[in-house]
Amino acid sequence: MDSATSDARTPLGASADHGFKIVVVGGFGVGKTTLVRSVSEIRPLSTEETMTQAGEAVDDIRKVRGKSATTVAFDFGRITLDARNVLYLFGAPGQERFWFLWDRLFSGTLGAVVLVDTRRIGDSWYAIDRLEKHGTPFIVACNDFGGPVHTPRDVRHALDLDPHVPLVNCDARSRESGKQVLIALVQHVKNRYAGPSAPAELPRQEFV
Repeated sequence: MDSATSDARTPLGASADHGFKIVVVGGFGVGKTTLVRSVSEIRPLSTEETMTQAGEAVDDIRKVRGKSATTVAFDFGRITLDARNVLYLFGAPGQERFWFLWDRLFSGTLGAVVLVDTRRIGDSWYAIDRLEKHGTPFIVACNDFGGPVHTPRDVRHALDLDPHVPLVNCDARSRESGKQVLIALVQHVKNRYAGPSAPAELPRQEFV
């Protein structure tokens, strides 16, 4: 399995002049930081802080045992599509007290990934609600925590997902799995804007 930590320091080419912003959202402890780390070609910017006893009354960690750090602003990573196009990845904090950041993060966003822990599906409802209100294209990715297996139909029903919203499975720790999630999102965005009034074509999803 691929490591969730990348030590690569790939410089951005001078010819790269198109940046596409992707936001990764979801509930507390669903693997957003891990996904950004696993797919980023650079060492990600992380704003994780150690969780202490002082935060126990604020963040409910009963269902995320073993979690020792939490994002307090956002995570940032980058993927090169080709010589002139790059994806910028922003991982949003999941706790309710940081939700005020989300609307600003969604500004100028090409699309979003809603990461879901199927043991706590309800934790992702707010992310879907905000994205729908913003009109931001998104897909839903079920992160594998080794819990009970749910059928796509069950997950769609629980999240009340629009039939046109793609639903995929992933392992946020795996670089290859994370890349497939981003490919699905880019393809969804291309399909959504296909037509005579569509904007300039997005680059082919050639992740390196």
